[in-house]
Amino acid sequence: MQLKEQLQRAREDVEAHLNRYFELPLNTEKTIKEATHYGVLNGGKRLRPYLVYATGRMMGADKADLDILAAAIECIHSYSLVHDDLPAMDDDDLRRGRPTCHIVYGEAQAILAGDALQTLAFDLIANHQFAVPATQQVRMIASLSKASGIEGMVGGQALDIEATDKAITVEELERIHQLKTGALLNCAITLGALAAPQCDEQTLKQLNLFGQAIGLAFQVQDDILDVEADTETLGKPQGSDIAANKATYPALLGMAGAKQKAQDLLAQAHKALEAIDYDTRELASLASYIVERNY
Repeated sequence: MQLKEQLQRAREDVEAHLNRYFELPLNTEKTIKEATHYGVLNGGKRLRPYLVYATGRMMGADKADLDILAAAIECIHSYSLVHDDLPAMDDDDLRRGRPTCHIVYGEAQAILAGDALQTLAFDLIANHQFAVPATQQVRMIASLSKASGIEGMVGGQALDIEATDKAITVEELERIHQLKTGALLNCAITLGALAAPQCDEQTLKQLNLFGQAIGLAFQVQDDILDVEADTETLGKPQGSDIAANKATYPALLGMAGAKQKAQDLLAQAHKALEAIDYDTRELASLASYIVERNY
């Protein structure tokens, strides 16, 4: 199966699982249920769920377990997007070409929807009967909480806010994106591996190196596309990072330097996979896609 088809299947699988949850007669208020559902169906690529599926599939994990983990990490990612779009953060009216959650439901409901998605992620993992031992289930929860929190995505967001309108170094920018974007991408790989019946520490180490490389490469390519792609392709205003006076790789390295940085990270990702005793071709293709994508 081609990578494009695999990405589409992952998107369909995780969205079907999330839709089934929101079709339940949840004991909650109608508007917050709708806003939360709207927030998670954001038209994204579902790259993090795909990484869960691809890694777990490579290592022989149970599909039902991967469905739960894919849904959980997408809840975290979607909550971050709902909050990112708020006026106090990036103040965006569009997400993937459609009105953002706060534009449709108001700021208060959008904040609550993000909160609900964050807690739902851990609810899903904690209440599922996994095929692997409970010790691995606990590691899943620990991994997702750290990647999402003050030492992960939230910490990266805070560093990003602090760096706005300031001159920072490439090293400082790299740290922002290792936490803001890379931590959750890397966590998706870890979750897929932890769902596997045989999950050794050496494999986890190499997957972590792979995840660090593609997490940073993803952000470098995002920065490049913010300059080179158009609004329709991006699904958000072209040049929004420049308009917000945020530090980017093209701004610090020049466009040629940023593109070389992406290629160097791709080489690091492929090298990390070489030391893994599984068929890593699918992950290698994904790494190439991250750097070569045009949206």
